[in-house]
Amino acid sequence: MKVFKEEQRFTQSWLIIILIIALIGPLCFGIYGIVQQIFLKKPFGDQPMSDTGLLVFTFVMLCFSILIFLFKLTTKIDEIGIHYQFYPIHFSLKTIKWSEIKAARVRTYLPLSEFGGWGFRSGFFGNKGKGKALNISGDIGIQLEFKNGNKLLIGTLKEAEAKSVLETYQNKII
Repeated sequence: MKVFKEEQRFTQSWLIIILIIALIGPLCFGIYGIVQQIFLKKPFGDQPMSDTGLLVFTFVMLCFSILIFLFKLTTKIDEIGIHYQFYPIHFSLKTIKWSEIKAARVRTYLPLSEFGGWGFRSGFFGNKGKGKALNISGDIGIQLEFKNGNKLLIGTLKEAEAKSVLETYQNKII
Protein backbone atom coordinates (compact mmCIF):
# COMPACT_ATOMS: atom_id res chain seq x y z
CA MET A 1 0.00 0.00 0.00
CA LYS A 2 1.54 3.29 -1.17
CA VAL A 3 0.63 6.52 0.57
CA PHE A 4 1.39 10.07 -0.59
CA LYS A 5 1.47 12.84 2.03
CA GLU A 6 2.30 16.50 1.59
CA GLU A 7 1.88 19.71 3.59
CA GLN A 8 2.43 23.17 2.13
CA ARG A 9 2.34 26.66 3.61
CA PHE A 10 2.72 30.18 2.24
CA THR A 11 6.43 30.78 2.90
CA GLN A 12 7.52 32.40 -0.37
CA SER A 13 10.06 35.19 0.19
CA TRP A 14 8.30 37.55 -2.26
CA LEU A 15 5.08 37.23 -0.22
CA ILE A 16 6.87 37.93 3.05
CA ILE A 17 8.50 41.04 1.53
CA ILE A 18 5.13 42.35 0.28
CA LEU A 19 3.53 41.81 3.69
CA ILE A 20 6.40 43.53 5.50
CA ILE A 21 6.16 46.53 3.17
CA ALA A 22 2.37 46.61 3.64
CA LEU A 23 2.87 46.72 7.42
CA ILE A 24 5.79 49.17 7.49
CA GLY A 25 3.85 51.88 5.63
CA PRO A 26 0.99 52.31 8.13
CA LEU A 27 3.34 51.93 11.10
CA CYS A 28 5.75 54.61 9.84
CA PHE A 29 2.97 57.05 8.97
CA GLY A 30 1.30 56.34 12.30
CA ILE A 31 4.45 57.02 14.29
CA TYR A 32 5.23 60.13 12.23
CA GLY A 33 1.66 61.38 12.70
CA ILE A 34 1.77 60.85 16.45
CA VAL A 35 5.13 62.67 16.70
CA GLN A 36 3.66 65.56 14.64
CA GLN A 37 0.65 65.81 16.95
CA ILE A 38 2.54 65.53 20.23
CA PHE A 39 5.52 67.77 19.54
CA LEU A 40 4.32 70.15 16.83
CA LYS A 41 0.63 70.18 17.80
CA LYS A 42 -0.41 69.91 14.16
CA PRO A 43 -1.93 67.10 12.13
CA PHE A 44 0.09 65.19 9.52
CA GLY A 45 -1.08 66.07 5.99
CA ASP A 46 -3.99 68.13 4.65
CA GLN A 47 -6.62 65.50 5.43
CA PRO A 48 -5.21 63.33 8.17
CA MET A 49 -6.69 59.97 9.08
CA SER A 50 -7.87 59.80 12.66
CA ASP A 51 -5.71 57.96 15.15
CA THR A 52 -8.48 55.39 15.52
CA GLY A 53 -8.70 54.90 11.75
CA LEU A 54 -4.94 54.42 11.50
CA LEU A 55 -4.93 51.93 14.37
CA VAL A 56 -7.81 49.97 12.86
CA PHE A 57 -6.13 49.92 9.43
CA THR A 58 -2.82 48.76 10.93
CA PHE A 59 -4.61 46.10 13.02
CA VAL A 60 -6.47 44.79 9.95
CA MET A 61 -3.22 44.61 7.94
CA LEU A 62 -1.51 42.78 10.82
CA CYS A 63 -4.39 40.28 11.11
CA PHE A 64 -4.35 39.70 7.34
CA SER A 65 -0.59 39.11 7.45
CA ILE A 66 -0.92 36.59 10.27
CA LEU A 67 -3.85 34.86 8.55
CA ILE A 68 -1.76 34.26 5.41
CA PHE A 69 0.68 32.20 7.47
CA LEU A 70 -2.10 30.12 9.04
CA PHE A 71 -3.10 28.70 5.64
CA LYS A 72 -1.96 25.13 5.10
CA LEU A 73 -2.66 22.71 2.25
CA THR A 74 -2.57 19.06 3.29
CA THR A 75 -2.83 16.29 0.70
CA LYS A 76 -2.96 12.55 1.22
CA ILE A 77 -3.46 9.81 -1.38
CA ASP A 78 -4.12 6.25 -0.25
CA GLU A 79 -6.20 3.16 -1.12
CA ILE A 80 -9.44 4.92 -0.09
CA GLY A 81 -8.94 7.95 -2.33
CA ILE A 82 -7.55 11.48 -2.28
CA HIS A 83 -7.84 13.50 0.90
CA TYR A 84 -7.21 17.23 1.15
CA GLN A 85 -7.58 20.10 3.57
CA PHE A 86 -7.07 23.80 2.94
CA TYR A 87 -6.95 25.09 6.50
CA PRO A 88 -8.59 27.37 7.79
CA ILE A 89 -11.23 27.06 5.05
CA HIS A 90 -11.62 23.33 5.73
CA PHE A 91 -11.37 22.29 9.36
CA SER A 92 -11.01 18.59 8.53
CA LEU A 93 -9.76 16.46 5.67
CA LYS A 94 -12.14 16.17 2.71
CA THR A 95 -12.15 12.74 1.06
CA ILE A 96 -12.68 12.03 -2.61
CA LYS A 97 -13.22 8.31 -3.12
CA TRP A 98 -11.68 6.62 -6.14
CA SER A 99 -15.20 5.70 -7.31
CA GLU A 100 -16.04 9.43 -7.72
CA ILE A 101 -13.04 10.12 -9.97
CA LYS A 102 -13.13 9.83 -13.76
CA ALA A 103 -9.45 10.74 -14.29
CA ALA A 104 -6.45 11.73 -12.15
CA ARG A 105 -3.07 12.92 -13.38
CA VAL A 106 -0.21 15.23 -12.46
CA ARG A 107 0.17 18.23 -14.75
CA THR A 108 1.88 21.59 -15.15
CA TYR A 109 -0.49 24.55 -15.03
CA LEU A 110 -0.36 28.35 -15.15
CA PRO A 111 -1.51 29.60 -11.72
CA LEU A 112 -2.13 33.22 -12.74
CA SER A 113 -3.81 32.78 -16.11
CA GLU A 114 -5.75 29.59 -15.34
CA PHE A 115 -6.89 30.30 -11.78
CA GLY A 116 -5.96 33.90 -10.97
CA GLY A 117 -3.16 33.03 -8.57
CA TRP A 118 -2.63 30.83 -5.55
CA GLY A 119 -4.95 29.87 -2.72
CA PHE A 120 -8.49 28.50 -2.91
CA ARG A 121 -9.32 29.53 -6.48
CA SER A 122 -11.81 29.00 -9.30
CA GLY A 123 -11.45 29.70 -12.99
CA PHE A 124 -10.14 33.18 -13.78
CA PHE A 125 -11.80 35.67 -16.18
CA GLY A 126 -14.63 33.31 -17.05
CA ASN A 127 -12.26 30.34 -17.27
CA LYS A 128 -14.76 28.19 -15.33
CA GLY A 129 -14.00 25.12 -17.46
CA LYS A 130 -10.75 24.71 -15.51
CA GLY A 131 -12.65 24.01 -12.30
CA LYS A 132 -11.30 24.85 -8.87
CA ALA A 133 -7.74 24.89 -7.59
CA LEU A 134 -6.18 24.56 -4.15
CA ASN A 135 -2.57 25.64 -4.39
CA ILE A 136 0.11 27.27 -2.29
CA SER A 137 3.10 27.58 -4.60
CA GLY A 138 4.61 26.25 -7.77
CA ASP A 139 2.97 25.23 -11.03
CA ILE A 140 2.52 21.46 -10.68
CA GLY A 141 -0.77 19.97 -9.58
CA ILE A 142 -2.82 16.82 -9.26
CA GLN A 143 -5.65 17.33 -11.77
CA LEU A 144 -8.85 15.50 -10.86
CA GLU A 145 -11.84 15.12 -13.15
CA PHE A 146 -14.98 13.85 -11.48
CA LYS A 147 -17.71 11.69 -12.95
CA ASN A 148 -20.16 14.57 -12.42
CA GLY A 149 -18.07 16.80 -14.73
CA ASN A 150 -16.42 18.97 -12.05
CA LYS A 151 -12.66 19.47 -11.88
CA LEU A 152 -10.27 20.09 -9.02
CA LEU A 153 -6.55 20.79 -9.13
CA ILE A 154 -4.54 20.26 -5.93
CA GLY A 155 -1.09 21.83 -6.03
CA THR A 156 1.95 19.73 -5.21
CA LEU A 157 5.68 20.23 -4.88
CA LYS A 158 6.31 16.48 -5.03
CA GLU A 159 5.64 15.75 -8.70
CA ALA A 160 7.44 12.39 -9.05
CA GLU A 161 6.06 10.98 -5.81
CA ALA A 162 2.49 12.06 -6.68
CA LYS A 163 2.75 10.51 -10.15
CA SER A 164 4.04 7.24 -8.70
CA VAL A 165 1.23 6.93 -6.15
CA LEU A 166 -1.46 7.89 -8.69
CA GLU A 167 -0.16 5.20 -11.05
CA THR A 168 -0.49 2.67 -8.22
CA TYR A 169 -4.19 3.48 -7.77
CA GLN A 170 -5.21 3.98 -11.45
CA ASN A 171 -6.94 0.58 -11.36
CA LYS A 172 -9.31 1.91 -8.66
CA ILE A 173 -10.64 4.59 -11.03
CA ILE A 174 -13.65 2.88 -12.59
